[in-house]
Amino acid sequence: MRAVALKGKKEFELKEIDEPIVDNTNVIIKVLKAGICGSDLHYFEMGEPVGLVMGHEFCGEVIDPGNRSDLKVGDRVTALPISPCGKCQACLSGNPQYCKSTWTEAVGLSLSNKGALTEKIKVRSDMVLKVPDNVTLEEAAMVEPTAVALHGIHLADVKVGSKVLVIGGGIIGLLSALFAKKEGASFVAISETNKERGKNALNLGVADKYYDATNENMLNEVMVDTNGGFDIVIECCGNANAVTSSLVTVRPGGVVVLVGVATGPINIPTVIAVMNELTVKGAIAYTKEEFKTCIDLINNKQIDVMKFVSDTVSYNDVQNAYERLTSGNDGAVKILVDPSK
Repeated sequence: MRAVALKGKKEFELKEIDEPIVDNTNVIIKVLKAGICGSDLHYFEMGEPVGLVMGHEFCGEVIDPGNRSDLKVGDRVTALPISPCGKCQACLSGNPQYCKSTWTEAVGLSLSNKGALTEKIKVRSDMVLKVPDNVTLEEAAMVEPTAVALHGIHLADVKVGSKVLVIGGGIIGLLSALFAKKEGASFVAISETNKERGKNALNLGVADKYYDATNENMLNEVMVDTNGGFDIVIECCGNANAVTSSLVTVRPGGVVVLVGVATGPINIPTVIAVMNELTVKGAIAYTKEEFKTCIDLINNKQIDVMKFVSDTVSYNDVQNAYERLTSGNDGAVKILVDPSK
């Protein structure tokens, strides 16, 4: 079967790989839609690990239900791509996202388990969830990033009247801004170095203001607008400049949630966090309940995730899609991949 695999730094190849083997345990899924995630872009830019087939945001239909008696061939499904052990304290407390085994065989995030940039994948049966009839394939492929944003918002504990800054106007940032508004934030802003994405945040109605992160006067502007800083800053980039910006734009005693993932060590002025007694939280992935909640929110039309989808491409266009998303000047937010195109 066809697969788009990482060949090297900023380079993919379309190749043939073996189909997943039916083992009467895992669910075998025919991929119908897959999303390109911000974390995938890090692998693309590094070019490692070579051979990685990415794609942990997806929707498909069941080819073989494995050991799931409640599933049948043809059912539409999505899944948590993680691989928690199910036995440790994190798992037993309902927080599999920080189980030590969570990423060891994660779908599309490990060499051992091919992701959705191929035609068929195998997924742990306990991670698979049915997609309601009222949810489109494209919407189902958006559940995973939506759950990431919801988890960050839960950790931020946004309250009615909170002033919230989201750093980064990619899909997680925009969804975080959307949820902050739903929680009752009175002022939600986005900061971005990419002017097109900044404008998107306003045009899509998820932010009240866009700050140009390249503007030297941004901090002064923030302090005037918020009377001393935001109550909550949600950082969705994962680089040193963004994390530093989160520390200086939040008010003393405020909350910073780090959702962006850095691929290596970064230098930040922690003295700011100390002197202002900031609460700094890391956020990774989601709980299974949050994943289910996002399916329900989409199913009940309480949130519109399709307005964030910029394009749907074929395997042949994946290289160009990744180049667009890493260019720094393209307004694209979420690009989906359709194996049938």
